Amino acid sequence: MSDGNLTTAEQDVLDQIESKGVDFLRLQFTDILGTVKNVSVPARQAEKAFTEGIYFDGSSIEGFVRIQESDMRLKPDPETFAVLPWRDKEDSAAARMICDVIDTSTGEPFEGDPRYVLKQALDRANEMGYTVNAAPEPEFFLFEEDEDGHATTETNDHGGYFDLAPKDLAQDVRRDIIYGLEDMGFEVEASHHEVAQGQHEINFEYDDALTTADNVGTFRTVVRAIAAQHGYHATFMPKPIPKVNGSGMHTHISLFTEDGENAFHDEDDEFNLSDEAHAFTAGVLEHAPAITAVANPTVNSYKRLVPGYEAPVYVAWSDRNRSALIRKPAARVPAASRVELRSPDPSCNPYLAIATMIHAGLDGIENDLECPDPVRENIYDFDEQKREEYGIETLPSNLGAAVDALEEDEVVYDALGEHIAEKFVEAKRQEFEEYLIDVSDWELERYLEKY
Repeated sequence: MSDGNLTTAEQDVLDQIESKGVDFLRLQFTDILGTVKNVSVPARQAEKAFTEGIYFDGSSIEGFVRIQESDMRLKPDPETFAVLPWRDKEDSAAARMICDVIDTSTGEPFEGDPRYVLKQALDRANEMGYTVNAAPEPEFFLFEEDEDGHATTETNDHGGYFDLAPKDLAQDVRRDIIYGLEDMGFEVEASHHEVAQGQHEINFEYDDALTTADNVGTFRTVVRAIAAQHGYHATFMPKPIPKVNGSGMHTHISLFTEDGENAFHDEDDEFNLSDEAHAFTAGVLEHAPAITAVANPTVNSYKRLVPGYEAPVYVAWSDRNRSALIRKPAARVPAASRVELRSPDPSCNPYLAIATMIHAGLDGIENDLECPDPVRENIYDFDEQKREEYGIETLPSNLGAAVDALEEDEVVYDALGEHIAEKFVEAKRQEFEEYLIDVSDWELERYLEKY
């Protein structure tokens, strides 16, 4: 029982801990690179976590703080409480809560917390009279493990897009993942086999942007854990197999007004998009190169962003085809009007990626940027001259170029906040430099005996 200083939501968590026999709590947060971290505490510490917070050493977390500034405090969000679904029934139950990170020296939110960065983007939207909804479509591969339990790149099946058994051998795995997600409060809309062998997609219902970003981290954790129970390794690496489609995380975004109306819908517009939607789209297109550094944050991301494998590389929008960077999906009802950014991949930090999209789009609205005409032809079929005629730019071709674009873009750089922007750029420049000096197997096979 509590001492009476808890909110209703916090007290509800304590009641659930008791009724569901939860013995341990995993207090989760995300580092700058998007890796989910957790501090495990006995469930009896839940009330203390709410009233005092749980302290940890921030200097041990990638990009957080230096050793002399190490004390951080986790503040659990009671709305994120969920019992973990992959524990055996006879074992004691464990649950998780997602936390905000507090700087103990000031008592204020830590500026290096990615969740705080997204909250600031949502505050900006609120000041402009909007709430933000988002829905991602994260794809992943299932691979066999070797006899030592290490991941291989041998796919678990030979299925293709929307295939059924016997080619799609992962139906049981996807089913168990869906059950696990639903146990944790997800509304799963659909699941299917993707284009490449061993590649899968599970779509969950759109929600407010903060809940959506929380859900992406939870989704990746659940998929990996349940795949492992089946003896498979699940990876969200964008391009684990050469010469096949990579994994994306197409992200749908819409703005709603204070009275609950979809600010992106206009019945009288040719594309059923409002002026705000057109300006938002223009803002995202304007800042797309810089967003790419955050939404496609690994060296491997740029092995996916190449023509010919259904990944968008051209800065344009369309209401019809999927070769453009932004697509306006068909909407059955006005509330479903939205735009879809197709470039992000599931290796990104969802808080930072969604925050940069929001800031870029709001910049378009604030500055009344003019949206170019949609490109209804297949841009993959355009040659360079035709792309120039249409004024279509190309996304950065590698991580180094994307980081350059990020540093040159004041809107997107500032969206991250000085702390995260500086640490992110530093980490990604180091990653790209290490990649440049490495010698790959491809190079050895091609050149070692030839020269």
